[in-house]
Amino acid sequence: MAKAFIFPGQGSQSVGMGKALAESFAPARAVFEEVDSALSQPLSRLMFEGPESELTLTANAQPALMAVSLAAIRVLETECGLDLAKDAAFVAGHSLGEYSALAAAGALSIADTAKLLRIRGNAMQKAVPVGEGAMAALLGAELDQAKEIAGEAAAALSACCQVANDNGGGQVVISGAKTAVEKAMEIAKEKGIKRAVLLPVSAPFHCALMQPAADAMAAALAGAAISAPRVPVVANVTASPVTEPETIRRLLVEQVTGAVRWRECVSYIAAQGVDKFVEVGSGKVLAGLLKRIAPGATGISVGAPADLDAYRAF
Repeated sequence: MAKAFIFPGQGSQSVGMGKALAESFAPARAVFEEVDSALSQPLSRLMFEGPESELTLTANAQPALMAVSLAAIRVLETECGLDLAKDAAFVAGHSLGEYSALAAAGALSIADTAKLLRIRGNAMQKAVPVGEGAMAALLGAELDQAKEIAGEAAAALSACCQVANDNGGGQVVISGAKTAVEKAMEIAKEKGIKRAVLLPVSAPFHCALMQPAADAMAAALAGAAISAPRVPVVANVTASPVTEPETIRRLLVEQVTGAVRWRECVSYIAAQGVDKFVEVGSGKVLAGLLKRIAPGATGISVGAPADLDAYRAF
């Protein structure tokens, strides 16, 4: 059991994702139909045909990315004999990808996951008025440097600014009030950080400004049926495995305002002797980050029929 299955987050979406899976495999079509039905919306058509501007909306992108990941999992099960409980040591997902990981591991139903992600996307979008928040990637920064920079900016302006994602390989994302994030970018430049880049996002995710969204998710998750996952899920908030349903519920609420400790999640999995990572869903972002976090590990991405042969040989 030297494999981990990892699931991408927002930013990995693209028009056309999942279309080839749906055209080639009935189990993939069934997933998309289930998500469309759960949301009372032809989300799969938006995924396959666009427009991109609508797909990128947080409330659409989150359930859409989960749908592609779960469609790919079902195809791996039927076409390649995947048995997650036997073949995976761990699963993990980046931000919303944690919901995909939980659904893949049987902790959440696909329909419930789609509904939760729709609530999550809407709540995150509404938490901060458009234009008042921002996120920026500090490239060439390590976690401690980024924390120091964010802290200085927050103190200087008495405004929220904190680390949102520790993606590894010298890529740390900060989030908060737009003025404070811009101040942090100036401080980063003064401190010799290679680059600071504003991200094209519609809200400042994974920071204290998301508390209204965390409250909304606490209410939504309170009524959600969560089972023990068949495979340990390495949680974003703790970078350690979780299997107990009530702990999962609590951590999913904390995740809304807490940092995504992705570098530590991958490092933890690799330290347990796992050297093969399968990114399941749209894009290849996580497989790319893997090389910088765990140099001895290998990763592949599975999101289309053409990827199945690589998986069989992996």
